[in-house]
Amino acid sequence: MTTPAVSLIDVSTYLPGDPIGVDYYSHFAGSDDLRDNLMFRAPKFRHHVAEDETATDMIERATAGLIERHGHDVIADVDVLITHVQQPDMPFYGGGGAMAHRLGMRPDYVLDLSNGGCAVFVLGLQVARQMLASGAGRTALIAVAQNAAGQVFDQPGVRRKAQAVVPGDGAAVGLVTLSDQSPILDVECRNYGEYAGDMTLAIDGTRKWWQPGPGEASIGFTETKITKVLARGNRQVPEVALAVCDRIGVKSKDLDLLVTNQPNRVFLRNWREALELPKERHVDTFNDCGNLFAAGIPINFDRAISDGTLKTGDVVMMAAFAHAGDFAGAAAIKWGGRG
Repeated sequence: MTTPAVSLIDVSTYLPGDPIGVDYYSHFAGSDDLRDNLMFRAPKFRHHVAEDETATDMIERATAGLIERHGHDVIADVDVLITHVQQPDMPFYGGGGAMAHRLGMRPDYVLDLSNGGCAVFVLGLQVARQMLASGAGRTALIAVAQNAAGQVFDQPGVRRKAQAVVPGDGAAVGLVTLSDQSPILDVECRNYGEYAGDMTLAIDGTRKWWQPGPGEASIGFTETKITKVLARGNRQVPEVALAVCDRIGVKSKDLDLLVTNQPNRVFLRNWREALELPKERHVDTFNDCGNLFAAGIPINFDRAISDGTLKTGDVVMMAAFAHAGDFAGAAAIKWGGRG
């Protein structure tokens, strides 16, 4: 039995507010032993969610482009909604239900993915591909919101830290259908459970994150942890990308485009060098948007479509790793153009 083709036929994105320059942080900069670490070399700009802007608002705004190009009926008829929110509006449940209601959907499946982190768009493609190919429906929407920069990282105490200057906010949606328009050629997802506990929150005192008390939560970076994360990320992203390359019969140096998450400039350079790709074939919006976490891949992909970098017939490799290295994934797509 032949497996039906599943395609990523379009993406649409949203960046909140006006760009915020690096000078914004000079008013708050405090002493931080990690300030000179290469992990925290600041981008020129980033975007922050508004104070009253919800993840559902962001996804609705990101979806506007899809509705404009494909009509609202395409969104209303989505069978599978796959979501991920960096900073959930409510801690006890994901945002899928509210997003479906706001977009006028009644999907058969609503799945909220947390473990995919910065690589969740790839994980979403894998889940959508498997579900649609197995008969769960004809259309899936992958909805991703990164909204921690203007919330967690802009807390008065946290924004004094080196880590605060790097993240940016944004949202994106990807439309996946049963078709051969822009087929998902292959996907590789790997879980590294042994690293799952290496990303931690740092809070003054010993209280848990949900307990009341003084202090603000930030990411618990140390020099030792950073060294480990750099080593894992440098290794994992090329590994999953090369695994996909092997199965689709394309050498990494012959890929038309590489789209990755964008933690910092060092990772971006190391990944394209490991895959033997020139800079012009690796989408890089770090200076404009900072680290977009899970939204990085679809926003960069949309940028490549809009500026003409991505052309019909191109083979695109999407690859990323998550958190402190507990998950990594890669997906290859043959782009058929926006229909």
